[in-house]
Amino acid sequence: MRISPRVQKILSNYDSENPAVKAKLAQLLMNGRLGGTGKMIILPVDQGIEHGPARSFAVNPGGYDPFYHHQLAIDAGLNAYAAPLGQLEVSTGKLYGQVPTILKLNHSNSLSRLKEDADQAIFGSVEDALRLGCTAIGFTIYPGSDQGLEQMEEIAELIREAKAVGLPTVLWSYPRGGNISKDGETAIDVVAYAAHLASQLGAHVIKVKLPTDFIEQKEAKKEFDGARIAIGTQAERVAEVMRSCFAGRRIVVFSGGAAKDTASVLDDARAIRDGGGNGSIIGRNCFRRPRDEALELLDTLVRIFQGKE
Repeated sequence: MRISPRVQKILSNYDSENPAVKAKLAQLLMNGRLGGTGKMIILPVDQGIEHGPARSFAVNPGGYDPFYHHQLAIDAGLNAYAAPLGQLEVSTGKLYGQVPTILKLNHSNSLSRLKEDADQAIFGSVEDALRLGCTAIGFTIYPGSDQGLEQMEEIAELIREAKAVGLPTVLWSYPRGGNISKDGETAIDVVAYAAHLASQLGAHVIKVKLPTDFIEQKEAKKEFDGARIAIGTQAERVAEVMRSCFAGRRIVVFSGGAAKDTASVLDDARAIRDGGGNGSIIGRNCFRRPRDEALELLDTLVRIFQGKE
């Protein structure tokens, strides 16, 4: 695999990592139609666990089959496919090696009563990721939750374990629980803070939601106003999140979020690109559409990140 100059520059921000971890990061960045550009699109499918099978897949019944999603990521030429242990155990045996896979290790579920102390259960292990030939592990933390500190300790240990065997970590950092308001979960100050925490924990790829221009913390608002930080447009808010990740020295991808129309999904991608983000990690806004529509949407997203749309 020949590594492009753009990807080499990104990998130079990870010089403390061992060669095996950097090789896996290169694999993520060099795969698919965006390979070599420094941009990424990842298909994550853990919504069956998070929200239930019917709520996730009934609108497009092919989605009940783990092979459907894995093959979709391959056919769309994406950088990677992220899924829970059970799904990957079904599909990887036949589709191994055709797209980098990310084993998502922990999950919540909508049946849980946890609110202020939002948490996730661990379903898989680093050993499982190795056994399944995965390129990385994935994990979610909830900064702000009463369980957030324990989650950070869990992932800190898992990151060390994964690094030791040459696997990078993709860290979902979703503010939730505690005293964070519903609007605060996507507030620019809180999302940027969550991204910074993920960077400090040693994550190699960071996943956050696209932030709004709302500011949750009074103390942060003083700083945003005093420093005249531009947050009026989505691209400006993406740039602030990137700046919060060691001045753009970490790979950051942004969630597709709740179901939305095609124009909104594409506008989000343009804002991510224009703000200097590394790409999208888009699940339900993709797999809940008919397959042909999903492939068309992903094709357009690729073209946006290539600077062609």
